[in-house]
Amino acid sequence: MTTIKIATDFSDTPGARLRSDGPFSGEEFREDMLMPLFEDDADNREILIDLDGAEGYPSSFLEEAFGGLARMVGAKKVKDHIAFKTTEFDYLVPKIDEFISRCEIITA
Repeated sequence: MTTIKIATDFSDTPGARLRSDGPFSGEEFREDMLMPLFEDDADNREILIDLDGAEGYPSSFLEEAFGGLARMVGAKKVKDHIAFKTTEFDYLVPKIDEFISRCEIITA
């Protein structure tokens, strides 16, 4: 299992949606932290995302990181491989699940 503690492995102050919005964006987290795990034999990989320790999470960060990932690889694949751990932000997990569920794969 791969564990990512956002507050220490990425930033304790997650930013907005896009890299162009500033540092520590959801796009940056998705591209730099999550996508490599899905490109590297993600069929059997379990990923635990620890949300605790951050100052908070903008909804745009969460939607771009996790909803954006679901648009890239599919909601089912994200749900099959990512779990969330938190004692501080329990109320965010259903919101993240909603962001993931609403997404469809981007086809180019």
